[in-house]
Amino acid sequence: QVQLVESGGGLVQPGGSLRLSCAASGTIVSIDAMGWYRQAPGKQRELVASITSAGNTNYADSVKGRFTISRDNAKNTVYLQMNSLKPEDTAVYYCNAKNLATMIHRHLEVWGRGTLVTVSS
Repeated sequence: QVQLVESGGGLVQPGGSLRLSCAASGTIVSIDAMGWYRQAPGKQRELVASITSAGNTNYADSVKGRFTISRDNAKNTVYLQMNSLKPEDTAVYYCNAKNLATMIHRHLEVWGRGTLVTVSS
């Protein structure tokens, strides 16, 4: 069974930093892309950042220059370093994996359960 487990969310003041982690578990052979999405109350889920197995990254315009995504392929883990946080960054952050292959199955898309990030004074 494949799972994505996020950690690192919490309450932070504006201007502060948080680091999210997401570890994929199971008999994983490969993962093409991993990323982070977020969903604020009353809004649609949106892409925050993604990274391919080769290390190519993509960011939402709203987080460029403030957030950094990275990945440890050996650990099947993706990280999101969030700096200069703003109240509008408040949301549930979801980890996502695309084209995840195990020994017996290929999953086109896998989602974590989410971790809440609250930016407030």
